Amino acid sequence: MSERDERTTHFGYREVPVADKQRLVGEVFSSVAGDYDRMNDLMSMGVHRLWKRHFVATSGARPGHRVLDLAGGTGDIAALLARRVGDPGLVVLGDINDRMLAVGRDRLLDRGISGNVRFARMDAQALPFPDGSFDLVTIAFGLRNVTDKALALREMHRVLRPGGSVRVLEFSQVQAPPLKPLYDLYSFRVLPWLGARVAGDADSYRYLAESIRRHPGQEDLAALMREAGLERVEWRNLSAGIVAIHSGVRL
Repeated sequence: MSERDERTTHFGYREVPVADKQRLVGEVFSSVAGDYDRMNDLMSMGVHRLWKRHFVATSGARPGHRVLDLAGGTGDIAALLARRVGDPGLVVLGDINDRMLAVGRDRLLDRGISGNVRFARMDAQALPFPDGSFDLVTIAFGLRNVTDKALALREMHRVLRPGGSVRVLEFSQVQAPPLKPLYDLYSFRVLPWLGARVAGDADSYRYLAESIRRHPGQEDLAALMREAGLERVEWRNLSAGIVAIHSGVRL
């Protein structure tokens, strides 16, 4: 076995070969695609919609902008962005998972959102675009599932135009100590229970909870963004740090 084949990474709390992680994550999201939005509403009591609206409202997206929404899944971020960039602009919704991409495409078409949105299957670690293609790159609740986050961030930086920005909405580290035990109880007991009762899939939701804990915290993610070449990196905590919005600019 080659040295490359022996490398491992985390899949939740398990260590798995690097080559296997993308397939395992794909199986999770293929399993949850049909129930993804309903489960998000249940798991966050609807608050995820407020987080996403704030994320897009503060993104700086303007009429005429070209925006790449990575791990766009069921299309809720892309729908919000499409309204902001208007007819002169373009939103490319990219996702590595065929089932999630199909759900997102169908839901946006059902809502009459099609003229300024394109859909494409893509890997965030190897984006199929020339340098400087976009004014804005967004990724919401998807970066933690990428095998090589540093590589994905470098790719996001590469496809940005000078002055463009990367925006990351992701679960992070809770900043209020009294909340941490309750948050752990909810994550590791309630979420798998909901997954089993509502979606018939406790294991996928257990992985999602574990993947949140393995994701870099606020400071560490900011450092990764700077190492990828982004400048003016900053973040803002929402809901006491349960999630955070990170941003960085290509100068």
